[in-house]
Amino acid sequence: MRKGRFSQEQIIAILREQEAGMTTAEVCRRHGISSATFYAWKSKYGGLEVSEAKRLKTLEDENRKLKKLLAEQMLDNATLKELMTKNF
Repeated sequence: MRKGRFSQEQIIAILREQEAGMTTAEVCRRHGISSATFYAWKSKYGGLEVSEAKRLKTLEDENRKLKKLLAEQMLDNATLKELMTKNF
């Protein structure tokens, strides 16, 4: 997956600028982002503090690893079942 130009801390700072009173268009123009990107960030990081965003990131990473492990186990299980049916 592609790493973005902005860190989570920068994204939260950009959202705070808009909350402080700047218009959305002005914030987007200043940082070189589209309004769609801004609103996507706002839906994901809106109302979060930096520490909460870091915790969210670690939880998402852990969730991704667990899903990968589960998929591998399910594949191994299906392979073993298929081998057992061929032997009998």
